[in-house]
Amino acid sequence: MSAILMDGKMVSQKIREGVKTRAAAVKAKGVIPCLAVVLVGDDSASLSYVNSKEKALTEAGMESRDIRLPSSTNEAELFSIVADLNKDEKVHGILVQSPLPKHIDEEKTINEIDPQKDVDCFHPLSVGNMILCKPGFLPCTPHGVLVLLKEYKVPISGAHAVVVGRSNIVGRPIAHLLSRRDNNATVTLCHTGTRSLADYTKEADILIVAARSPGFIKPEMVKEGAAVIDVGINRVPDSSFKKGYRVCGDVDPTVAEKAGFYTPVPGGVGPMTIAMLLQNVVEAAEKKVK
Repeated sequence: MSAILMDGKMVSQKIREGVKTRAAAVKAKGVIPCLAVVLVGDDSASLSYVNSKEKALTEAGMESRDIRLPSSTNEAELFSIVADLNKDEKVHGILVQSPLPKHIDEEKTINEIDPQKDVDCFHPLSVGNMILCKPGFLPCTPHGVLVLLKEYKVPISGAHAVVVGRSNIVGRPIAHLLSRRDNNATVTLCHTGTRSLADYTKEADILIVAARSPGFIKPEMVKEGAAVIDVGINRVPDSSFKKGYRVCGDVDPTVAEKAGFYTPVPGGVGPMTIAMLLQNVVEAAEKKVK
């Protein structure tokens, strides 16, 4: 058996084309959708990710406001910049790239962002709206996973979904979204305190892995024919690659020989995250027009 590879690049491109059309409609009404991206310091992975976002925004006909600050920036300076962006009517989304330098409190920084411009869906009010099924932005990576599952017509209603990893960015929100009435899955959330993890993963119709551990999930831990979504993005030292490292996920690639559906890394969930971010930005601009 060989799994159907879930092509995140292809699906994300369809979404981005739709976003481009929506952005053009908003621009015709005199509003240019704009995302302000704040990067503090020079973390190479963050810089690469921010550059990808900016390129995607430009291709979608939206504006990217690039704010890069030295790692010596203090909390008061950063919060002042965020406050100015909150008040700026030409900015529809604000994203402060993590990780932040150790002397800046990430939670406090998130709380400074206007929830109406919180296109990452990290603010407590945004998270509360999601949990209570109220209107608002959905977190980009979890939403991207859902869209990918639905695009490939993976049965969700009534399925047993197992999520490995309980981060506030991926694990917890995707577990909640899957269990909502509109998706109707039965969800098990596993983490570092879970005993006999394989007993749970082998029962999963849908297995979503965000464990931050390269190749952690092996074929013997997966149910035959399951949909396996690998959210992990890890840089593993490898001298055979030009950059000195290779990118891999949290799932051993040989799982694809046993699974029914499988997301490759790279090219699976990653492109979906950026596509859903673009969708949130254009949605924020549409609300401004209304």
